[in-house]
Amino acid sequence: MKAREVVLPGDMLDERKGRKLGNGVYEEDGKVFSKLLGIPRISENELAVIPMYGTYLPKMGDRVVAVIESVEISGWFVDINSAYTAFLPVSEGVEEFVDMQRSDLTRFFDVGDIIYCRLSRVTKQKTVQASMRDFESRKLRNGIIIKVTPTRVPRIIGKEGSMISMIKASTKCDIIVGQNGVIWIRGDTKDKAIEAIITIEKESHTMGLTEKIEKMLGEVNGQGD
Repeated sequence: MKAREVVLPGDMLDERKGRKLGNGVYEEDGKVFSKLLGIPRISENELAVIPMYGTYLPKMGDRVVAVIESVEISGWFVDINSAYTAFLPVSEGVEEFVDMQRSDLTRFFDVGDIIYCRLSRVTKQKTVQASMRDFESRKLRNGIIIKVTPTRVPRIIGKEGSMISMIKASTKCDIIVGQNGVIWIRGDTKDKAIEAIITIEKESHTMGLTEKIEKMLGEVNGQGD
């Protein structure tokens, strides 16, 4: 898969050459152009552009909630909610020695597993490497994930973590917010936590949002009118 940094509306991606046209592109005289500002996805089978708005651009050091996409000989490809897929090498995924010729890596992480990890390497070409080698990174079990616009993550977290702490305390849910806009939630009242988070995402620039969320969560605890 090839990916350039960013394309503008009208930029040519490539000649079509029989490939499928995905989202965000149009064809003229056998050449394929971008309809929008975004990140091109150019493969042997398809040409497409993923819009920049709402798209997560990985940065080294980011902590993300991610999903194991495939198991390879030397590690795992990980969906980080981006145009770019991250790779988690065995050496960064587990602490013990692993004989990669004989070991079944699915005993550590399998397709569909949810993990909380750190992006340890991001090149200019957006080759992305993930790591589990710190005390915060771990496999996340028995919860669900929701996706929000990545630019809304700071508002969902709140100043010094105040907003997300309030949601956790009121709903008694375990919640982990990834900088990639993916949020993991576990708990009996997770539907109320989701409602609060989606409200913050939609109304992040409105006045009185904290008070609105406090009232919403107060009603969860039977404190409302």
